Amino acid sequence: MKKYKILDSDKYSFGEYSLTSIRNEDIMSIAKWRNEQIDILRQRKILNEQDQKNYFERIIWTAFDYEYPDQILFSYLNGNTCIGYGGFVHISWEDKRGEVSFLLDTKLTKDEDMYENLFTTFLVIIQQIAFESLKFNRIYTETFDMRPNHISILEKNGFKLEGRLRSQIISMVYFMIL
Repeated sequence: MKKYKILDSDKYSFGEYSLTSIRNEDIMSIAKWRNEQIDILRQRKILNEQDQKNYFERIIWTAFDYEYPDQILFSYLNGNTCIGYGGFVHISWEDKRGEVSFLLDTKLTKDEDMYENLFTTFLVIIQQIAFESLKFNRIYTETFDMRPNHISILEKNGFKLEGRLRSQIISMVYFMIL
């Protein structure tokens, strides 16, 4: 298994859940989940198998070798089963901050309580990585205003509303945590 140079470990855990450096075996599941949930992503078109493989080959796998990658992605595991993925994108190493990205297996998003538990666990682990391993000063995220449960979970986990973009097709909400 590959590990990002910048990280002190390739696996971070909380209970039975863990984040591990993104695994090749998970990328087609990720493409499927992204396509199924395109309405909540900044993705403009359906991904096909070749799109996904090309993106990971050109962007993701090369980032493992960088001292300071632009993004760090993890497979989100329950035991050894991938249930989602996420990490940090749009990283500013100079400012020691990154945007949190998160997507769960579509089947697991249907039950709001389960979604809250799984997203909260992810946030606990990702904050540990951000502030203890990477020594970030700040993490932030954005989401569509039409996702009240997602927004509530962010707020319960210490994220503060930073602003709203209203002059768009769909309103975006920005959150940060220091």
